[in-house]
Amino acid sequence: MNKLLAKLLLLFLVSPLLLHAQQPDKNLPGGESLPVAALKTNLLTDLTGTFNLGAEFRLSNYLTLDLSANYNPWTFSDNRKLKHFQVQPELRYWVHEPFNGHFLGAHVNYTNFNVGNLNLPLNIFSDLKDHRLQGNGYGVGVAYGYHWLLSPRWSMEASLGLGYMYLDYSRYECHTCGKKLNRDSKHYFGPTKLGVSLIYIIK
Repeated sequence: MNKLLAKLLLLFLVSPLLLHAQQPDKNLPGGESLPVAALKTNLLTDLTGTFNLGAEFRLSNYLTLDLSANYNPWTFSDNRKLKHFQVQPELRYWVHEPFNGHFLGAHVNYTNFNVGNLNLPLNIFSDLKDHRLQGNGYGVGVAYGYHWLLSPRWSMEASLGLGYMYLDYSRYECHTCGKKLNRDSKHYFGPTKLGVSLIYIIK
């Protein structure tokens, strides 16, 4: 599983660079060139107290590579914790032009997590109510999103991703202490990303 995801990640990073060399730059009306990159933060992730930063790079007239990372080191009241580190590269195809309008994406992700004492919606991972889970997750998914231009330098973006994750983790007796109960794994199908991002455009 790890080798497969590593190969997928390498394919994501290398193949768009080959396409970029084959396409001339497209200009906006008036001769202005397309943006070359963007920096962003996911406002929904910010609400959970998680540090997050994303960067997106134009590869061609229709492709970009989005790289995002999240980090949460906190233990909250009642010993609730959503500690994790996650990276998620995504290759995007833009229907009109990069950083404007509709896009489709394909992503891979890796997360290291230490979570417990949480009651997630739709009864997802019900173990988290009474146990602490610590381990790693590996996944792939597809996404749809839309990018709104607010000004020459600022914009907003909304995106939703669905896919698969393989979770490999240890289950512990209680939230803070207790012996290790067992080693387990889970195959998850469902949302793999959700974003409402504030973006700064680099030209």
